[in-house]
Formats: sequence, C-alpha cells, structure tokens
Amino acid sequence: MFIDEEVRIPVDGVGLPAHVALPRRTSGAIVFAHGSGSSRHSPRNQRVAAALRDAGHGTVLTDLLTPEEEDLRFDIPLLASRLAGVVDWLADRLPDTPIGLFGASTGAAAALVTAAERPAAVRAVVSRGGRPDLAGDALGRVLAPTLLIVGGLDHPVIPLNRQAAEHLRAMARVEIVAGATHLFEEPGTLDRVASLAAEWFTTNVGTAPAQPYPS
Repeated sequence: MFIDEEVRIPVDGVGLPAHVALPRRTSGAIVFAHGSGSSRHSPRNQRVAAALRDAGHGTVLTDLLTPEEEDLRFDIPLLASRLAGVVDWLADRLPDTPIGLFGASTGAAAALVTAAERPAAVRAVVSRGGRPDLAGDALGRVLAPTLLIVGGLDHPVIPLNRQAAEHLRAMARVEIVAGATHLFEEPGTLDRVASLAAEWFTTNVGTAPAQPYPS
C-alpha cells in the first residue's frame, strides 16, 4: 500500500473525515458516497472497498455530512456539492489518476450529479441499491459509463433504476442481483456487488500509475 491514512478534506469550510487508501500502482481512485443512515465505517462499504483495492483500485471513503447535519441526508444538492469538492481535492493532488464514484442509496444520486458537474474528472459511476432518480435533470448530462446494481428483491427500487438508465446519456447498465434485498445482506450478494463494481471500474476508469501524494 502506497497511501493508507486518515485525512480531513476541506470542502466549503467543513473538514470532511476520510480514509484514503491507494496502492503504489492503481487503476484509479474510487470515491465512495454512502447513503442515509450510513458512514465511511459501514461494513458494507468497507467490504466493497477492500475488494476494489484487491482489484488494483485506490479508495476514498468519506462522510459528506457532519454529525450535526444528519437531518440533511436527503439534501442531494448539498451531498453532490460536498462530493464534487472531494473529487476536486483528489484531482488536485493526483492529477493523473482517473476517478470513479461508488454511490449507495441517496449517495448514488449525489454521485450522478457530481459526474454531470465534473465530466472531465469522473470516468465511471457504480450505484448499489441507489436512488438515481433523485439526480433529476442531471441524468441527461452524465457522460461517465454507469452501472446500476439493484437487489432482485428490492422491488420498489428496480423500476426507478431502469427508468433512470433510460435518461442517462452515457453507456448504462442495470444489473439485478438475484435474491438480494436493499442492503444486500443475503449470503454472497455483497460479494457479487463487489465483483461487478471492480469489473466496471477496471473496464471504464482506465489504468495509470499513482502519483506522489503531497503532504
């Protein structure tokens, strides 16, 4: 591991706590945007992040809201603004490292809005159990290839993802994981998510050596 540290990312006057882990040679840096009621310490996010690192990707897990702002967890514009700030921070420090976004629940909408706002920086997006429909008009401006992963038993969310995919300008795919509910708690289902995400990012984010990390 080249970088493995806890940092605070300054965005709009707020220091967002984050864990940055980058292999010495990486296929890209994947920034996580978790959903409501979750955090960068979520076992699900940690498990997927570990699988992405095993596949050669770096990961950045951050909390987009402070503890005092938890009532704003459905504020997609705010989440997207914070996420865009994290992308800018990462792109400034590692300008030659391509970036992907992994979003869950409302974090998926924030990831898609950010992809629309930062088309030159964001190379690919993966959504797990997401609400991409909440990205609204931004869907039509997303250029990054997008994978929407939904549990086969998450019946209310499946049509929302399929409808969102139809509005995306970029290459988009909806992947249904059989036997999975919204949180992918069933045996083997989260491993399937991690495998699909790793394959998508490897194919679409690109390959580049990690750059020296400024202190």
